[in-house]
Amino acid sequence: MKFDPEFKSAILQLPSKEKDKLLLRLLKRDVILANQLHFELISGDSVQDRRTRMEAHIKQKIEWATNRFSSLDSLLVDIRSLSADITENVKITKDKYGDASLNLLMLNELLKNNNARIAQSNLKKTSAISIYIIARIFKILISIKALHEDYLIEFEAGLNELAQAIEKNPILLNMAINTGVDINWLADAEVPDNIAEIHKEIRSKGLLKRNVKMF
Repeated sequence: MKFDPEFKSAILQLPSKEKDKLLLRLLKRDVILANQLHFELISGDSVQDRRTRMEAHIKQKIEWATNRFSSLDSLLVDIRSLSADITENVKITKDKYGDASLNLLMLNELLKNNNARIAQSNLKKTSAISIYIIARIFKILISIKALHEDYLIEFEAGLNELAQAIEKNPILLNMAINTGVDINWLADAEVPDNIAEIHKEIRSKGLLKRNVKMF
């Protein structure tokens, strides 16, 4: 939302007490902003501290979701919840590296514990979680590409692990092929310069929608 200069000037000229009251009212309505300020002003945590704790949280929650598994749909609900935790952490810490690394860890932990379940289910049951995984792969690759190129080497092992998991799962492999994901991007840790445009085009074709028929 853009504010005109006159409005900005009027806000800045408010008495300090009035501005303080307005700020506190706004923080009550914007939890993310409140948590950002808490993190930056008084938490004492570094971005790395928060990222490390989130890594442990991801592993614990994947293990919990795996142990309580009842269906692929319920597993997807748990993964989406975990994804929301990652997104919130990234917004609070502004951790662009963590946006890529934490999502990559989540997918690798998910497949390490549940790849066989996905591979052994029928296409109808796997469609939603498979499309979700592919969509996350695009997000990860776009996030990596947005970082300085020197960081790419730090993602090689994780991307290769993800490639190997997908290659072991015919359903995911076919889904990747049909949605335009080249597994070599992962196996070789070579992210196309135009990955964002590739993703945009694929989305425009409706290939990442839950109910799309891929086979």
